[in-house]
Amino acid sequence: MRIGMGYDVHKLVENRKLILGGVQIPHVKGLLGHSDADVLIHAIMDSLLGAAALGDIGKHFPDTDNNFKGISSVLLLEKVKKLINDAGYKIINIDATIIAEKPKMAPHIENMKKNISKALNININQINIKATTEEGLNFTGKEEGISAQSICLIN
Repeated sequence: MRIGMGYDVHKLVENRKLILGGVQIPHVKGLLGHSDADVLIHAIMDSLLGAAALGDIGKHFPDTDNNFKGISSVLLLEKVKKLINDAGYKIINIDATIIAEKPKMAPHIENMKKNISKALNININQINIKATTEEGLNFTGKEEGISAQSICLIN
């Protein structure tokens, strides 16, 4: 059994869609990034890649490669699943946290879990997603960005 940890952060800006866990969430700002900037899925991908000692998402999907410009992170997650399977591992569980002052994540978490379970071809009960604020502290608390953390177990 192997454990992996992942973290990602992106800046909130105007004129971008806010996509988390493959769900477009209504908000006045979205996350800036080369892909769709889905910090939740990016953190999950890094935890999975780390657990399998396969590097990180920057190694596999560099922001210098235009093939990944604007790409859905759900599609990248499917590619990570293949890398994990090809390395001989099976995903046991994922636990992730979104850190954002606004918007409220609770109404969207079930759809995030569905998207992630479908992309990884695992049972939805193997995924836990929660959200928290930083009560006005740090860049997320000041609504300058959103971050996410993930930990996973593979076998």
